[in-house]
Amino acid sequence: MKETRLGEFEEVILLLVGILGEEAYAFNIAEEFESQTTRSVSIGAVHSTLTRLDDKGFLTSKMGKSTAERGGRRKRIYTITASGRRVLKASRDFRTSLWSQFPAFATDKLVIGA
Repeated sequence: MKETRLGEFEEVILLLVGILGEEAYAFNIAEEFESQTTRSVSIGAVHSTLTRLDDKGFLTSKMGKSTAERGGRRKRIYTITASGRRVLKASRDFRTSLWSQFPAFATDKLVIGA
């Protein structure tokens, strides 16, 4: 049976694929991850996560056009599938539900620094 849940890192990578659109290739995803999180990430971790998300059916990929800047090599561009969008929505809804139940954050009258 295929795994239908997302780990935290998988969720972030899947979100970045959606954010980057046609520019969602491994190196760019890694750069965006570091920019958004201020944490470093290895390209190997990004590649293995993209493969895992593809195996789960949450992503598809296609080869982009070759470019001179890459010495004629092509980029593998990733796209979120309908299943990937559903799992992201379920993950967001679950987290939102948990946050709304957490007493310290359940009201709009939060005290900063409390």
